[in-house]
Amino acid sequence: MKGVVKGMDKGLASMDVDKISATMDKFEQQFEDLDVKAAYMDQAMNATTASATPVDQVDELVKMVADENNLELGEAFGDLGPVGKIKEPEKKKEEVVPADDLEARLANLKS
Repeated sequence: MKGVVKGMDKGLASMDVDKISATMDKFEQQFEDLDVKAAYMDQAMNATTASATPVDQVDELVKMVADENNLELGEAFGDLGPVGKIKEPEKKKEEVVPADDLEARLANLKS
C-alpha cells in the first residue's frame, strides 16, 4: 500500500493519466487481495474459536450470569443451536389466498 501511495503522488504530480490509471489498478488489485486475506482470516478465527469453546461451559456461564441478574432465558437460547454456528432463518410460508376472494376484492375495488 505504501508503494501505491507514492505512485499516486508521482502520477498526480505529473498529471499523467496513464500513470494514474496504472496506479489505481495496482491499488485496486492490492485492495482485493487484502479483502480476500481478511475474509479468510476471519473465517479461520471464527472456526477455531467456535470449535475450541466448550458448549457446556458457555451454557453454564450464561445461566450463571442470568441467575445473578435475575434474568429469564426462556427457550430463546435453546433454539439457537451450538456455539459458532449461524442458524438459517426460517422461511415464512406464503399464504394461499383463494381465487374467489381475490375476484371479490377486485370487484370491490372496481366499484
